Amino acid sequence: MASKSALLLVAAALGGCSHTVGDVPERGLAAVNVPVIVRADYVFDAAASGDRLAPGEASRLDNWFRGLGLGYGDTIYVDSAYSGGAVADVARVASNYGMMVTPGAPVTAGAVQPDSLRVVVSRNRAEVPNCPNWSTPSQPNFENRTMPNFGCSVNGNLAAMVADPEDLVHGREGGAVVDVMTATKAVGTYRNAQPTGTKGLQTIDTKKE
Repeated sequence: MASKSALLLVAAALGGCSHTVGDVPERGLAAVNVPVIVRADYVFDAAASGDRLAPGEASRLDNWFRGLGLGYGDTIYVDSAYSGGAVADVARVASNYGMMVTPGAPVTAGAVQPDSLRVVVSRNRAEVPNCPNWSTPSQPNFENRTMPNFGCSVNGNLAAMVADPEDLVHGREGGAVVDVMTATKAVGTYRNAQPTGTKGLQTIDTKKE
């Protein structure tokens, strides 16, 4: 009986010393610091009359677009009961910035008033939160974790350079028309280039004339 009690005590002691490792992303090779897409919707209510923008509203809309710095990566929607001329007027102003009106509209605060339409500009911004991060010293590192700043540089540059942050979410579908010559131009240039060694060694004169 005493031996059984001793075994139970040893088992309990060993069980108390056990440690279950939880989910520790820093122990893998994938960067914990990754780009995060932040979306903001900007709203402009314009008066409409007879299925067209009211006089002077196109100019107001153009000034609003200019103030936003409208450009590639933004998405323009029109939320309105009008479906013809008024939307075409908005599209005409947007075309001055090389933009198009996208069908549908996100949900925004407040209802669209009668005899008016709502122009919504959705803008995505990519950023890497908590970077730079040097909160943990490099040593000691008994669990072989990556540094807390790991991924900040590469992913931070990616977030800063991507033209349309939406591409980081779902990518972009290929076009229906593919130009094979353009797609293979770089490969053809590489294959047709003469090796640098075929021209011999370059003679360099370090003497001044």
